[in-house]
Parts: sequence; C-alpha cells; structure tokens
Amino acid sequence: MKTDHKLLFLLIAMLTSCHHTPKDRILPFERIENGRELGGLMMQDGRSIRWGKLVRSGNLSLASDRDVAMLKDRFQLSDVYDFRFDAEVAADPDRPMDGVTITRLSTLPQAFIDVFTSGRTDTTQIQSASILETLAKYAFVPKAQEMADKLYPGIVMDTLSQRLYGEFLRGVLNARGGVLWHCSQGKDRAGWAAAFVLAALGADRKTIVEDFSLSNVSYAPAVEALSARISQMGGGEKELAFIRAMVGVSVENFESTLDLIDARYGSLNAYLEKALGFSAEEQAALQSKFLF
Repeated sequence: MKTDHKLLFLLIAMLTSCHHTPKDRILPFERIENGRELGGLMMQDGRSIRWGKLVRSGNLSLASDRDVAMLKDRFQLSDVYDFRFDAEVAADPDRPMDGVTITRLSTLPQAFIDVFTSGRTDTTQIQSASILETLAKYAFVPKAQEMADKLYPGIVMDTLSQRLYGEFLRGVLNARGGVLWHCSQGKDRAGWAAAFVLAALGADRKTIVEDFSLSNVSYAPAVEALSARISQMGGGEKELAFIRAMVGVSVENFESTLDLIDARYGSLNAYLEKALGFSAEEQAALQSKFLF
C-alpha cells in the first residue's frame, strides 16, 4: 500500500505537540523571571516549532550559573535581544555569557519612557526591586492609567519600534544558534516580539493569544499581592485594571490591538511585511529554519 507521506508527517507533528501543555513550555529557571520556550507549538499547516531554539523571558541580570548552563546546553544560545530602554539596562544589565551576542533594541516609544521616568532626577536609579512600588504609586495617576490602555497600540504603531522589531526578526532568521529575547518582565515588549515570531512561523490567532496570556500565570502571585494592597489604599476598578495590565498582561488590550492591526493592514502577516519590512520570503525562510 502506498504511504501518504504528507499525512504521516502531519500525524507525527500532531502527536509530538499534543503531549505537551502550555505550562510545559515554562522553563524552570532559578533567577530568570517569566521564561518559556516556543518549542512544540503547532502551526496552521500542521508543522511544529522545534524544541530548544526560541526562548522569551524577563531580563537576565540575576541569571544564576544554573540558568546560564541551561541556556547554553539546552538551547545552544547564540543571541540575546534586549528590548529595554537605557535606564532599565543601566539599573539591571544582562549577565554576560561567553559566546552569546547581546543586541539592544529599545522598542518602547519615548512618550511611555517619559511617563515611567517622570519625577526622577536620575533615571539610572530605576531598580527592579522598586518596580512594584513604582506601579503602586502610578496606579492612582490618571495619565498613567490612560497610557497603560494605549501601551500596545503605541508599541505596534510606532515607526521606530516597527523598524527595530523588523531588525529583530531578521536577527532570529540569521542566528547561528538558539535565540532569547526579553524586556524587563518579559511580557509586553517581549510578548509582542513573540507574537511577531509566531505569526511569521504560521501560528493562528488562538495560539498567539494563548502564548501571550501565559505571562499572567507567571505573575499571578504578584498581581494578587499588589491588587490587595491597592484595595487597601482605596483603589477601585481603574487602579486594579492598571495593576493587572502592568504587573501581568491585559489580554483584552492585546486582542484589541490585534484587531487594530487587522483593520489597518489586513492581517498580522501583512503587518510584518508592510510595517516591519519582514517579507513573505523571509517568513518562509524562518519557517524552514524553525519548523519540523
């Protein structure tokens, strides 16, 4: 009997992916927050992302020796992309790793940086330990609440951010080994980077949204603790929504921004081409490199 190789290929890909849950992709780092890989996710054509190639996380400033060993041994890490702005990097520089190139691409529009650093005489003194304190204060500031709602559209429609995300995608395509990308918490700027990678690889919207929403699993304890504090301080739904969005992620805002992209560009893949300059040919090459 003649074997239908295409059908066999699809069945193998499905079996490889179905034994893994989203939480299987959350990495057991000691000191790196919100780390997970994209391996095992199935694309619309039935192929899956290769394991041990693509990683997203929070910043690497506190990475332990064990964390570094995992990245180098399990992922053969060659490239790191850091989406933070200057003051964030100055406060918590990534831990250097032999043989790993760190590329900085600040994808947060300046208007949002100005809100975050307003009132500080020395913005290099932003410390990770004080981020929650800062967010608790800003939860009660109407301008900050407004900016939180505008964060995702601001990122994806900013022309400089678009150019830098396009540079990032080409970097992933040309990487000689595994690639990790991050921002401070690995959820918003890094989350959009993951969405762009997944779209280029052929993921459907459901898969992209599910990956984005996993940051709420990582940060659930922090969201719960800070929400309780905000309530004690007299905060209402606006303040709590700010905390849910800024400590975790707002899936509602993410999906509405995907709708905005669809309305303006026709699809997320068209956005990659027209806004990020990452062509259909480059998307196909990325698929050849990272899918099986």
